[in-house]
Amino acid sequence: MTQLQRKYGILTLIFEKTRVHLDVLGFFPSRQILGNFGTYLKALPIAFLHKSNSRIPYLKSLQGCLTPQFSFTPQRHHPANSCLLPISSLHGAAVTTVEGVGSIKNRINPIQERLAKCHGSQCGFCTPGMVMSIYALLRNHVKPSMEQIISALDGNLCRCTGYRPIIDSYASFAKQTCCQLRGTGQCCLDQEELGCSSSAGVRVVIKLFILTFLKTYKSLSFPPQRIVQEQQRKTLIFCSKRTTWISPSTLKELLELKAKYPKAPLVVGNTSLGLKKNDCDAYHPVILHPLRIPEMQVFSITDDGIVIGAACCLAQLRDILMETIPKLPEEKTKIYQALLQQLRTLAGEQIRSMASLGGHVVSRGSAWDLNPILSAGKSVLNLDEFISAFRQADRQKNAFSIVNAGLRVLFSPGTDTIVDLSILYGGIGSTTLSARKSCEKLIGRQWNDQMLSEACKLVLEEISLPPSASGGKVEYRRTLLVSFLFRFYLEVLHGLHQMVRTGQAFYNYCSDLKTHSCLQDVDPGQSPQDPVGRPVMHQSGIKHTTGEAVYIDDIRPVDGELSLAVVTSVKAHAKIKSIDISEALQVPGVINVVTAKDVPGKNGNDEEEAFAKDKVICVGQIICAVVAETLTQAKCGAKKVKIAYEDLQPVLTIKDAIKHNSYITKERKLEKGDIEKGFKSADKIIEGELHMGGQEHFYLETNSVLVIPRMEDKEMDVYVSTQHATDKLVASALNLQSNKIMCHTKRVGGAFGGKITKPSFFAVIAAVAANKTGRPVRFALERDMDMLITGGRHPFFGKYKVGFMKDGRIMAADFQCYINGGCTKDESELVIEYIVLKVDNAYNIPNLRVRGHACKTNLPSNTAFRGFGFPQAGLFVETCIVAVATKTGLPHEKVREINMYKGVNRTAFKEKFDAENLWKCWKECLVKSDYHSRKTKVEEFNRKNYWKKKGIAIIPMKFSVGFNATYFHQAGALVHIYLDGSVLVTHGGIELGQGIHTKMLQIASRELKIPLSYIHFCETSSTTVPNGKYTAGSVGTEINARAVQDACQILWKRLDPIRRKNPKGKWEDWVSDVSVSSRGYVTDMNWESKKGHAFPYFLYGAACSEVEIDCLTGAHKNIRTDIVMDASFSINPAIDIGQIEGAFIQGVGLYTLEEIYFSPEGEQLTLSPDTYKIPAVCDIPEQFHVYLLPNSCNSIAIYSSKGVGEAGFFLGSSVFFAIRDAVAAARKERGLPLDFTLNSPLTVERIRMACDDIFTKMVTVFPFLFMHPGLVITWS
Repeated sequence: MTQLQRKYGILTLIFEKTRVHLDVLGFFPSRQILGNFGTYLKALPIAFLHKSNSRIPYLKSLQGCLTPQFSFTPQRHHPANSCLLPISSLHGAAVTTVEGVGSIKNRINPIQERLAKCHGSQCGFCTPGMVMSIYALLRNHVKPSMEQIISALDGNLCRCTGYRPIIDSYASFAKQTCCQLRGTGQCCLDQEELGCSSSAGVRVVIKLFILTFLKTYKSLSFPPQRIVQEQQRKTLIFCSKRTTWISPSTLKELLELKAKYPKAPLVVGNTSLGLKKNDCDAYHPVILHPLRIPEMQVFSITDDGIVIGAACCLAQLRDILMETIPKLPEEKTKIYQALLQQLRTLAGEQIRSMASLGGHVVSRGSAWDLNPILSAGKSVLNLDEFISAFRQADRQKNAFSIVNAGLRVLFSPGTDTIVDLSILYGGIGSTTLSARKSCEKLIGRQWNDQMLSEACKLVLEEISLPPSASGGKVEYRRTLLVSFLFRFYLEVLHGLHQMVRTGQAFYNYCSDLKTHSCLQDVDPGQSPQDPVGRPVMHQSGIKHTTGEAVYIDDIRPVDGELSLAVVTSVKAHAKIKSIDISEALQVPGVINVVTAKDVPGKNGNDEEEAFAKDKVICVGQIICAVVAETLTQAKCGAKKVKIAYEDLQPVLTIKDAIKHNSYITKERKLEKGDIEKGFKSADKIIEGELHMGGQEHFYLETNSVLVIPRMEDKEMDVYVSTQHATDKLVASALNLQSNKIMCHTKRVGGAFGGKITKPSFFAVIAAVAANKTGRPVRFALERDMDMLITGGRHPFFGKYKVGFMKDGRIMAADFQCYINGGCTKDESELVIEYIVLKVDNAYNIPNLRVRGHACKTNLPSNTAFRGFGFPQAGLFVETCIVAVATKTGLPHEKVREINMYKGVNRTAFKEKFDAENLWKCWKECLVKSDYHSRKTKVEEFNRKNYWKKKGIAIIPMKFSVGFNATYFHQAGALVHIYLDGSVLVTHGGIELGQGIHTKMLQIASRELKIPLSYIHFCETSSTTVPNGKYTAGSVGTEINARAVQDACQILWKRLDPIRRKNPKGKWEDWVSDVSVSSRGYVTDMNWESKKGHAFPYFLYGAACSEVEIDCLTGAHKNIRTDIVMDASFSINPAIDIGQIEGAFIQGVGLYTLEEIYFSPEGEQLTLSPDTYKIPAVCDIPEQFHVYLLPNSCNSIAIYSSKGVGEAGFFLGSSVFFAIRDAVAAARKERGLPLDFTLNSPLTVERIRMACDDIFTKMVTVFPFLFMHPGLVITWS
């Protein structure tokens, strides 16, 4: 999926046998729309069907709303992923994209307005998708429930916001927008909660939105001129050079066509076949589209059940069941309820709206959730029958099942004797498997514990899973077989009115999400015109919601533009013997192939090559690039490049690197006190290890570059999605001076550290191609290629030895820390330094030794990531704290308190700081979270529930902001004042979603004492502010803000004489000049003396989280999180709270969800949203509260602010330790040891297997269950 994108107004397509009728009611010409399909057509619309050489063309925008109009079905609005929609399937449909919903040029929709003004957008790349999901929902349901709103967002991902503001903004559309506080009759919107005047302002805005929506907004209707009822009975045929698309109108004709073309696939929603469309070698000569056949869309209720057409979509099935179940006797709805339970979590709303029930069944996917329950169900149901469905996935919603099940039992009337039994599982074999033999042996048995024991044994014997099973997790998956069986046993017992020690159903699919963010008060004396300290909307917020915010790959095609695709290594370590490009050059449309030989200057830098020349050092390393007229042609050409290798021995894991002494840098070491003396004085000593996996950045906008050569002086414009200017590396590669390379970045669709180093190399590759061909070159990585080439967060391995007293005081600690740096240095040296410097977190360990090693392996180079080593270091030291608390038997919070820094103190590297705010955050979090009272309730819950457990944890944080070198703390700004009084601000920082430009405008507004409406920001460019530094480390805003402030103050001072002469004049009367300035922090760290002022300042915080786990499956839900953050005086509290929430949810992903898999050959296997799961709406806490610590100051930073962009990340570990607390409760009740270690991420598999019980023991007795050690590796 590319970023050309979420746009194009209302696109209405009417197909006939020979022509295409195309209307575009929007803001971009049809040429650009057609450009999304790989070519930019200037011919007649007929070419639209015939341009593709390999497949039916696909609309490659991110998301839209599809409104079909058929004579035999009512009009329905479907949210759809348009990258899966074949154009030919859109006959008779109106396609509305985000600009058709609302636009700055015409009128914005309340859906867009609420989301922007409630701060529901940060980088903005995912925002149009959010708008379209809710737009489709509101077109179908004027007053939706909260369950429908949350369900509508199931298929949307956001990496920035943490989802809270998105849900809050759309909650106002729900049936009950007012909570009617505790029966008082008062509206929550009228309450002044906690004295937060800014919050009250947000509530007033929401009420205004509601009035706006009701009074002024009129939704778009289906174009009446495009209703094609008279054509529905005609067969539609569309032809390209290789594929014929046939859409029959009768069932008889479909059967005849299927007999004539037996290998032709039937496509309805295209959610299966469409996933393979990127393979230029995969195509089908004939595709059949049966959606227009009336019998395929039928729905009726009979005495035997519900008749549903095979082409009915899953969302339609869900709605039918929800409407039907209340109308029928309970015994007739059991299978319907089981199906509905699965449909609530199956895929996302976009897929559910397009995927058909028939396709779900006939595709026979092993992980398809409905097939087991459909197989288990019977047409006749009665009171003595029970049927249930179960599933477990890596993520609760919008994820393929690891294992699913459908189980049904029929008893002899009035008894518990089994008459019939069905047990079916998915996710085990290639299709749904039935334990038929086991069921036959159990018929006639009574429903009791003896039957359960025998059933588990029989099922494990019959349903086998070999050690080499695809997907791994063999023991866990087999444990789920008997866990699901046991859960069904409990449900049936409950139905038979047996007394069972268990709790209510684990999942609450419609949790009432309660969120609160306490903003700060501003000084009553502050001018109303002064925006600093106020929750100003993101500068591009409205443009985000309307899709008019332009990202790199949204830039319109340039005349003569070429597309580029790269050829990457398939070997982790090998010599390159030869590169054969002859076949690639024969592919139509291919212009040239670019290799290292074509680089006029330096091929990369001293650490890393842009093009591999003689040797490859990881899978995914770029060897060469193919440039062609279209992206499809470039990709086909790249597949034709033949590379011969000579294998070399790879080093892949940290363990391998230690064995081979393979390190990127020298050991980094810190010592404090006398460690040997400390251990001797300790009452007890413990040792342990922690493994932590890596993390993908998964920014929504993949890496993108557009290079445009100018006509003279070898100048080039480089448009790149980056956190750091790329002109230096590009100039070096082209053997030019940097003043000839003009780098431009308007905004970036998410980065999180992943776009600091790599974009420069992508820019070099595109620039070399442009230099060789003399034509503009566009290089936009697709998701799988982006994940393959770029590294992520460093996997971590730590060993600890800790000496402590009986009262929990830690006397000495010896830490050895290792990270997997990958194949080049990148940022690994800095990351291991930060781990060593920050590993103490909030704890004063009097005798401490820390040694850090960055391992060199043959994996893609890992790089900077939000938190920059602290998330690994913090989890490591907190694991030590938990180990000490477990050994002493003391409450974890008491051990934390006794070891926390107090008062004015010094770090291990002798930097002085005051821990007062650390304790303020800690105590405030204890109070706000009601920690002690809730802990008592958690313990009471655990005593009453055996298979469900709750856990609660509170974590303190001392986070050092910025870099340990002054170089990174420099910035520049340029401020223009025009004669009409308008102001143009530019600076060296880059907008990544953190609101840096918004804050710069707020600062300029205060310093120049003019309204925000007078000030504009254009773009970040090396032509205005050269030598820009990283926008990273939480200090991008601060250092650039100082530069903007300096420039504005100089200008203001220059205006003094003019103001004195004309004191009653207006701003426009005074202005006439420009200026530029820069300033930075001074930091240093001397590794020889082990001393230094390594960081500008420290930021403090605390978080308390409560969770509930299912001991049978390992699933967990986040019940509540309270965060207190020391942000001092926030320049924009709405933006800063959004940063805290987004970082926290990203941290939850690292610690509990996101897992990267590699093959034993070093190839990454998790390369898409299918296989790599980031947090979704279902993963946020049901209650989510964020508080900014009041009355805090920071004399170092501008306006006494602090950089909070990264700090919230580590607080996600509070969920990790809350889960550990729940697991410990389960293990304690089972009599298992409590001194156990849980590695990260704490996935459903690890949680379930840690809750050791009779079912896990059943599985391990089978010798063939043990995984082959070289099958699939999770890196740690």
